[in-house]
Amino acid sequence: MSFYITTPIYYVNAEPHLGHAYTTLVADAVARFKRLQGEEVFFLTGTDEHGDKIVQAAQRAGEDPQEYVDRISELFRTTWPLLNISYSRFIRTTEPAHKKVVQLVLQKIYDQGDIYFDEYQGLYCFGCERFLTEKELENGLCPDHKCPPTPLKEANYFFRLSKYQDWLVQYIKDHPEMITPERYRNEILSLLKEDLGDLCISRPKSRLTWGIELPFDKNFVTYVWFDALLNYLSGLGYPDDPKWKSFWPAHHVIAKDILKPHAVYWPIMLKALGIPIYRQLHVHGYWNINEEKMSKSLGNIVKPAELIERYGCDQVRYFLLREMAFGLDANFSEEALKRRINADLANDLGNLVFRTLTMTDKYFEGQIPSPSEAQKPEQVLTQKTLEVVEGYILAMENFQFHRALGSLWEIIGESNRYIDYQAPWALMKKGQRERTATVIYHALEVLRIIGICLWPVCPNAAEKILENLGLDPKEELKLSRAQKFGLLIPGKKTRRGEALFPRLEEEKGTKALKAKGQTPKDKEPKEQKLLPIDEFAKWDIRVAEVIQAEKVPGTDRLLKLLVRCPEERTVIAGIAEYYSPETLVGKQVIVVANLKPAKIRGIVSQGMVLAAKDAQGLKLIVPEQPVQAGAKVG
Repeated sequence: MSFYITTPIYYVNAEPHLGHAYTTLVADAVARFKRLQGEEVFFLTGTDEHGDKIVQAAQRAGEDPQEYVDRISELFRTTWPLLNISYSRFIRTTEPAHKKVVQLVLQKIYDQGDIYFDEYQGLYCFGCERFLTEKELENGLCPDHKCPPTPLKEANYFFRLSKYQDWLVQYIKDHPEMITPERYRNEILSLLKEDLGDLCISRPKSRLTWGIELPFDKNFVTYVWFDALLNYLSGLGYPDDPKWKSFWPAHHVIAKDILKPHAVYWPIMLKALGIPIYRQLHVHGYWNINEEKMSKSLGNIVKPAELIERYGCDQVRYFLLREMAFGLDANFSEEALKRRINADLANDLGNLVFRTLTMTDKYFEGQIPSPSEAQKPEQVLTQKTLEVVEGYILAMENFQFHRALGSLWEIIGESNRYIDYQAPWALMKKGQRERTATVIYHALEVLRIIGICLWPVCPNAAEKILENLGLDPKEELKLSRAQKFGLLIPGKKTRRGEALFPRLEEEKGTKALKAKGQTPKDKEPKEQKLLPIDEFAKWDIRVAEVIQAEKVPGTDRLLKLLVRCPEERTVIAGIAEYYSPETLVGKQVIVVANLKPAKIRGIVSQGMVLAAKDAQGLKLIVPEQPVQAGAKVG
């Protein structure tokens, strides 16, 4: 089977930013996922290089248009490898082959009577490079560029868009999957309730020369959107290369700001050409900074190359796909990125990989052990893993990347808990080598499956996981192998390797001072906020008795406590530097019992132990005399 996916071609009036990166990353993740499924994939991206705004940007840069587009296009081309983008073809609209296709299409549509010449007077937005209707304006301004459009009267060529309006409405209703998510399909159907009018597809050379000349009138160049949309055909070699028929129709990935050209102009152009309509249009939201859309004028543009340099390729890829629910807007901050790296990648996944391979190295000379018969814990882990894989597949197919990754992190947490509860280090101390081998084998199998499923999002880390298991990624990266448990061959050599995702250290300076309870010298302490008594009454603080205590593997600070208050619950406490587990069993402590459960190193913590810390160290807060477990403090 073949699969064709595209990004929009990016307008080169600005350098690559986070929005460009996200769109391209979505297409790349889907392309990789389809390759995992065994499909032949063609992935197209590139740059859009004609129009008024390009001329204006070139003038500001002191360059002629060709020099300018060459330079900016190259910035896009060199940015995508930094993000590990696996495109098949990078197209530019200044390429002779693309220009030839545009002129061929224009001539065909002109010859069949779908293009006519007329004079038009209207409100033209140079930022949008099109005429706007009064209904599109907000307080007399272009809603996107926040400036009044320019009254303009011109003679131009028009494409008979209105001729196909009723057809398009019916087609969208008959093919509800055509535009996703659903809110964008509804937006277009609402738009189509109004008269579309016809589309001005030319610009007179007296005003603009930087464009593709109309084949039937040398005094005009092509409107940039009519030119740009045809890249989806020219990039496949239309009409001469047979490849275009084997891959078309396409899946298009776009941001919501270019919905109308892709959902209205483009399907009508295809209908007029007699070419099947694209398969699906996948529309995503905006990345906002401090609740505002990224904008060059606001100076809040985030450059992907700089993020990758600071945090790493897979880290940025993971964050963008995990943080945004496809179709909705999302907020970007480096603090959120750091939290994802430390919590999800370093603590959860990185810890699971490192501890499992370390135990394989320590107990079985770095070889995959031969398991004995699976017991109930292994059966549960196996069933849970295979269920998660099916959920992951469904989410990826529906562009729900955050859910797909959430599914994977479920099994990462499940595997971490499995290791904690089975405690292979304790089994080895008891001489239960066969049982230890079974536990380690199952943990390694989970890593193999995670490595396959993670590849569309974090290809570098996924391949390292598989290589550290002694596997060849080229042979292993097949989704069908992730749907089976128990494929690792005992005796194969593994390697522990370096930490997949080193934990980010907290920045020095103000934050570090605050963490220590100090105040920077250049700032006055904030006035203490006084709370009413009913705020304190919301806290359920109780006396608890410690029943069991043990270190959380792979950490220096954390202890896992089983406490009774009066029901039994697990609490994770960062007190291992000051208390050994054996000194805590039987001890009474004070816990906050009504906090929301939190997952820490794959373990669900159901409360918080209270302690005080000063220059002499940390001390638990305890009752003066023994009290019944569960007694309320207040």
